[in-house]
Formats: sequence, C-alpha cells, structure tokens
Amino acid sequence: MTDLKKLIQVGLLSLTCLLLPLAALSQTVSATQTAESSAGLTEARDLAQDAASGALGEYYESWQRTADRAERVLDAKRASNGALEALRVELTGYRQQFLDAGNQNGDRLKTLRAQIEALGPVPEEGKSEPENIAKLRDELQSQLATVTAPQVLADLGYSRAQGLITEIDKLIRERATRTLLERVPMPLNPENWPAAVLDATKVLGAFWHETADLMAQATTRETIRSRLPVLLLLLAGAVLLLGRGRHWAKKAGAYLRELGWRGTGVWRFIVSLLQVLLPYLGTVLLVRAIDISGVLGVRGTLLLDDAPLWSLILFASHWLGERLYVYQLTNELIPFEPRAQRQVRVLLVSLALVLVMQLILGRLDTIENFDDGTYAVLSWPLILLASLLLVRMNRIRVRQRRDEDTEIGEEDDEGAIAVGASRAMSLLRRLVFCLALIAPVLGAIGYINAAIAIIYPVILTLALVTTLMVLQRFLSDIYDWLTRNSQGAEDSLFSVMTGFVLALLSLPFFALIWGARTSDLTELWSRFLEGFDIGDTKISPTIFLTFVVIFACGYVLTRLLQGSLRSSLLPKTKIDPGGQNAIVSGVGYIGIFLAALIAVSTAGLDLSSLAIVAGALSVGIGFGLQTIVSNFVSGIILLIERPVSKGDWIEVGGLMGYVRDISVRSTRIETFDRTDVIVPNSDLISGTVTNYTRGNTVGRVIVPVGVAYGTDPRRIEQILMEVAKSHPMVLMNPAPAVVFQGFGADSLDFEIRAILRDVNWVLSVKSDMNYEIAKRFVEEGIEIPFAQRDIWIRNPEALKGETGPSDTAPAEPTGASPSPPPREKTPIKPDLADVSVEDGAEGDADR
Repeated sequence: MTDLKKLIQVGLLSLTCLLLPLAALSQTVSATQTAESSAGLTEARDLAQDAASGALGEYYESWQRTADRAERVLDAKRASNGALEALRVELTGYRQQFLDAGNQNGDRLKTLRAQIEALGPVPEEGKSEPENIAKLRDELQSQLATVTAPQVLADLGYSRAQGLITEIDKLIRERATRTLLERVPMPLNPENWPAAVLDATKVLGAFWHETADLMAQATTRETIRSRLPVLLLLLAGAVLLLGRGRHWAKKAGAYLRELGWRGTGVWRFIVSLLQVLLPYLGTVLLVRAIDISGVLGVRGTLLLDDAPLWSLILFASHWLGERLYVYQLTNELIPFEPRAQRQVRVLLVSLALVLVMQLILGRLDTIENFDDGTYAVLSWPLILLASLLLVRMNRIRVRQRRDEDTEIGEEDDEGAIAVGASRAMSLLRRLVFCLALIAPVLGAIGYINAAIAIIYPVILTLALVTTLMVLQRFLSDIYDWLTRNSQGAEDSLFSVMTGFVLALLSLPFFALIWGARTSDLTELWSRFLEGFDIGDTKISPTIFLTFVVIFACGYVLTRLLQGSLRSSLLPKTKIDPGGQNAIVSGVGYIGIFLAALIAVSTAGLDLSSLAIVAGALSVGIGFGLQTIVSNFVSGIILLIERPVSKGDWIEVGGLMGYVRDISVRSTRIETFDRTDVIVPNSDLISGTVTNYTRGNTVGRVIVPVGVAYGTDPRRIEQILMEVAKSHPMVLMNPAPAVVFQGFGADSLDFEIRAILRDVNWVLSVKSDMNYEIAKRFVEEGIEIPFAQRDIWIRNPEALKGETGPSDTAPAEPTGASPSPPPREKTPIKPDLADVSVEDGAEGDADR
C-alpha cells in the first residue's frame, strides 16, 4: 500500500491542477574517452593508485566502503525496498560525482594529445629519434598520464556504481513481480471470514483502548487544559472552514459573475479552487488540534497523519465534478452530459471514497501487519465496489450513445469527423471497462495484489484525464481573455497545442500511476540528458539545443541580410532586377549553409564517422531522387548564368508569361490570365525557351493589313507608314517598315513591322494601330474586303415553300441526266451553317 499511497499523491498533483513539469534533474555529460596508448594507460593507472592514497584517497576510500556495503546487501537480498531505494540514491550521487570528475581536465587532455600527435609516431624498434624529441615525448606522456589519473578513477568508479544501480533495480523489479503474482487465500472462501472479522475487531479495539487509556490519564487532561485556548482557536477555524468554506467560495464566484468582467471564466476557475483549499485547510487545522491535544496514541497518530490526504481526495473529486458541469466537458471516457450530470458526479465522488477507504485499509495493514487472508477479505469488497462504479459509468455512456444514434439517425460529415477524433477515448473507455471486469475476478481467485494494481490505477487514470480536460479548458479561457476572442478559443490552434503539451507532460504521471518508480524516471531522464552515440559522435539534448539555437540565429541573420539587400542596397545599384534576385537568393543559400556549418562546429559534432553513411545516402539520392537533384542543379545554373531572370517575359513549352520567382526546384511563371504555372528548372535548362525581354525590353510588332483589289499599293504604303511613325512607342531607329506581302485570295496583303521601346506593350500598340488604320481607311475610302464564296443550293424552290418538281413535272425517261440547277454567286457569312460551301468548285453542294 505504500506504492499505492505514492500513486495517490502523484494523482493529487493533477487533481488540484498543480500539474507541473518534472523537476530539473541532475545534468549529466558525455562519458570521456579513455583510449590511450598502452604505455601511457599503464602509467596512468599507476598514478591513479598513488592518487588514491593522497588527496583523492579519502573520497575514493569512502566510495569503496559504500560499494562494498552495497554488494553485501545485494548478496544477502534481505533489505527492504525502502532501504534499497535509499542505497540507490546514495550510489546515484557517487555516479554523478564520477561523471563530473571525468570531465574536469578535458581541455588539457585534448591539448596534450594534440602535442603528442604533432611529434609523430614512435620510431620502430631498432630506430632512434633525436634526443630532444624523445625527451619531449616522455615529458608529454608523463603529463598525459598524470592528467588521466583522475579519469581512470572516475571511469572505474562510474562503471562499478552503474553496475550496482542496475542490480538494485533488477532486484526491486523482481520483488514487485513476485508480489504482483502472489496468490493469497481466496476472499470468497467463508473459512477466511471469521479470522478477518476478528482481526478487524482487534484493530479497532486496539485503537479505542489506546485512546481511552490516554484520555483517562491525568497528564493528558493537564495537556488539554494548558493548550485549551490554542485548541479552541484551531477547532473554531476548522469548523468554520469545513462548514462554510465551500459556501464562501461559491459566494465569491457569484460576486464575480455579477461584476461581468472580461475574463470572468479565469477568475471563476481560480475562485473555484477555494472550494478545495478552504475545506482542506480546515481539515489540516482539525488534525493539528487533535495532534497537539495528545489524545491519540502511536497507532492513532500514524493513522491521523494521512487524514489531510484523504480529505483532499474527496474535496478534489467533488470539485472536478463541478468543473465538468460548468465546462460541459464530455467525451467517450467521461460521459458528463447535462441529463446525466448528477449520476456522474455521484460516481466520481463514490470512486474517490472507495479509493480513500482502500488507503485507510492499507495504512492499517502497515501499522498492524494483517494476515494475507484478512487483507484479501477486507480489500476484495472495495475492489468489487470500484468495479461496479466503473461499469455503471460505462453503461451511462452506452445509453447516451444509443439515444444520440436514435435522435441523429445517420451521421453527417461533421459527425464522422467527431467520431474519428474520439476514437482514442473510445478505445480507452473499452479498456477501462475490461479492466473493471477483470480486477474483481482476479481478486476473487486470490490474486488480490494484481487486482489492486489494476483497479485503483484505472481510477487514478480517470482522475488525471479529467484534470487534463479541465486544465486545458482553463488555459483556453486565459487565451480567450488575453486575445479578447470570445468565439473559437476552444477550437483554436492554441487549444490543440495546449492539449498536446499537457498530454506530453502527463506521461510521467501516467507511468507512476501504472507502477513505474521515481528512480526509473530519473534514470531515463539521465540517459536522455547523457545522449546517445552515432559512430564517434555523441548526440545529447545540450548538443542538439546548441545546434538548433545557433542555426536559428544564423538563419534569422541570413533573412535579415536578404531583406536589407533586397530593399535598401541593391535597388540603389545599376544591377537589373533579375541580377538582384540572383544575388539575394545566392546570399540566402550561402548563409544557410554557413549557419549549418557553424552550428555543427560549435555543437562539437564530429561528422567524419558518418562519411560512409553519407556516401551511401548520396548514391541512394542519386538514383531515387534524380529529378529533384536535376531541378536543384538547374536552379543553381539559372541563378548563376541567368538565362532567365525574375520579371522576364518568356515562352516555354507552349506557356507564355512573366517569371515571378526562381527557387532551387522550380520557377513560377505568371501567365497573362493571372494564373501561376510551376515549371521545373530542368525544363528551362534542357528545353527551348523564348525570352522576349532578356537584356532589354526592345521588341518588334507586326500588324497585318489586307485591302481590296484595285487599290493603289503605294498609297496604302504611305498611309501605313504614317500610322506606324505616329505611335509614340515605335522607335525611329531602326525605322518602321511596310512590307507588301503578296496577292491573297481576296485581298492585297501588307504588314507593318516596327521596333517598340517596350515589347511588353505589344498588344496595346497593335490595337492602337488597328484603330488608326480603320479610321484612315474610312477617310480615304479604301475597302477592306471579306472572303468571296460560290455556293450551290439543291432544291431552291423548297426555300420558297413551293411544290417540288416531282409533283408537277412529268417523269423523265430512265437514264436521262437531270438539268443542272441555276448557279448563283452570293457572298457568304460565317453564320450560314445550313448549306455546304465549295470555294470556286463546280457542281452541287449538299444540303
């Protein structure tokens, strides 16, 4: 029950909304390298033995005595778990000291090793080296051995401490496993009931007689009389806080509601904590009054010490139920619907009451040391009651689901999303239901410890999940208050991130509830801080954090430099916009590369051992990501050679538009329809690209014009030349030209060819010229012809509604050729779709 008490204390941290991150554990550092040359290592060990008898000797001898004592305890295997835990804490302290000592001379060791490496390798046997070099080598080896001596002791001590700690953990786990699987007399066996009732009666009688004997003593009465004012003051405060504390807290909340302040949800939550704290303070005052009165003996005092904890559990359970009702929080695990609120609140308080009764029974067992059969008989009814309460809560949820399905009928899309989101809670609810059924069965057949280890952690898990829900809503209220966003705070990104962080921080508490030891978590945290090795590179949180901070600083500085270049420096130069964009992009790539390089160097990451892995990855990237690598290299080429720059008007693959952005993988082109087209960089390098504005914006416009036959070509040339030269966008050098293209089917074909100052205005210039040409042709009386077509119509009388020739004319002899219909020459328009057309063809046209 000691472990269960610890689990309850952990659960209360969350039940009272004091869910805090784990305390900062002792920071460990990476183990130092001890590989030295054979001669230097031998000398270092000799010096280590000498150091053990000197200044370092006292500490090392103390460690040797502690290690020998720990080995004797482990060999005997008779120490209690509490004694083993205390011994483990002592060994952990030594281990940390050895880790710290092993890194004290790290810089000096690096310097000495570098100096020895600079001297070169030791000459082979039979060869000699200069006397001064040999003397210097011996001196450096001696210094290296002297500096290495503390490391040798630290490494030896660390290895031994780590081994002892591992043995202690293994022994404690083996004991816990045996206790969990231990079978005691079955509580349903009637033969065990009389002994259990007798033991319980003896315990209660012992408490009663102990208190009665103390009350009958004159010294106790004298103590009460001497401390009567203090006792009365403590009792008065306890009665007021227990009787009126919750009422005062509710009145404070009602007062805040009347004020109508912004963020009253935050203040109401804080005030609601008084519903727990004030009665709890009253319990503490009452316990203190009973304690100083001296009316309880040793048993009563030991039992009374845990009374504030038990009261806190009850008050907190009632407070959680009220918070669930205020926030209307419900999910698959906790069915707190408005119509079932009273039932669920009663169930929560009942579960807390069962938990307190089990704690009281465990405390009595610690004091009186019950027989296994007695403890099983007294514990099993509480297990059964807790199981029934959990099953009842599950049945409420099942009934609500059935009612919801009846009312809704078929789920819509939002309902499907909600079902998907609550799938984890639904699975957890089913797991709780199964455990609630398994626990009393295990207890009934004698595995009472296993049943206790199942049912009460389930209750604490429900309490912790409920606390997380309430705490998440409270943090959402704070966010609502600070951002003045009364709508959508619950579904905001902040609420989701808060839930994720709270769930992450609650993992250690869930581990403690389900049997993990505090030492297990501290050991895991130490291993996490120590890091892990990848080849010769050690990765630890400190190294990773250093890398991230330095890289982030370099990245921010790079972006600031790019912004300054783009907005301040480069616009004042004569570099074209495409060149400016290339410079800014190049500075960004170089800055990010340097930031990563400096971060790796500062963090002390040795990536040389990853060269083989990097080579293999490079081969894999070359085969698997050929397109991406090709586009990346093409992007670098585009930025260096700049055949296409930002702002250019290009045509590639049938697409025409302006280049808006060039990245390492692709180029974004904005078409004239104002749509963005993403083109891979490799298409711009390997394909055919037309760049209309590369280097300058000068370009040519061609305006075709057709006139009717019989018009004077020279007159047309003169008019078109005047139109071209009159436009302000047309350059006079080179001068525009009018070309007589030839004789068309319906017209004489001319073209205006002119060079524009800015080819981006080519459509506007072409439109202006066409307007001017139409105006001048009207003034000059020049005709712009349209196409001429010959059409043949079969049965023209049908168009007039007349009777066909077969009804009025005599039949022609067989084999006679019909006379051709009359031929008409009529201009045709594009909307005449009822007949077929032949350009200058003889014969009939099909209808």
